[in-house]
Amino acid sequence: MRILDISQKLRKELEKELKPDRFDHTLGVAYTAASMAFVHGADVEKALIAGMLHDCAKCMSHEEQIKVCEKNKIEITEVERRNHSLLHAKAGMYLARAKYDIYDTEILNAIRWHTTGKEDMSLLEKIVYIADFIEPNRKPLEGMDEIRKEAFTDIDKCLAHILHDSVLYLQTIGKECDEATMNAYLYYKKFYK
Repeated sequence: MRILDISQKLRKELEKELKPDRFDHTLGVAYTAASMAFVHGADVEKALIAGMLHDCAKCMSHEEQIKVCEKNKIEITEVERRNHSLLHAKAGMYLARAKYDIYDTEILNAIRWHTTGKEDMSLLEKIVYIADFIEPNRKPLEGMDEIRKEAFTDIDKCLAHILHDSVLYLQTIGKECDEATMNAYLYYKKFYK
């Protein structure tokens, strides 16, 4: 099946599944990821599909996400059990395969790590993580203009910048930080000075 056909099929299915604002965000991430892939020499088709599916489990309740993970023997950390905004990445990786017939490991891993990040991310994982943060529908945060420029000029610096700001934000509001996010921050902080 051609990428255009896959993209249009996913778009129609996701428009039915997701709330309108989540669907707009999804399209923003997909097109931002594809644009970043052009610039950084990644597979544009994979970036588009991973962007389209990154939040495919967001329409599920936290309890449903837990059930999907437990039923399919997907490990859930205690932080993920307590924080409803984290688990959709793992549940989404499963849904991308089981519901949307995506079997490409690179795409599945990009969906899996788009929320927390991790140490030593692949180029596609970095692209989807960053695209989720910078897509045009996102509420502009402090430093967003600079981060958006870095996304297209220095991807590791951009990733480190986002991780730095995220960890700092979580500490400021007293919210616990997922271990994968902290490990990613420590791994990439050398790129952000």
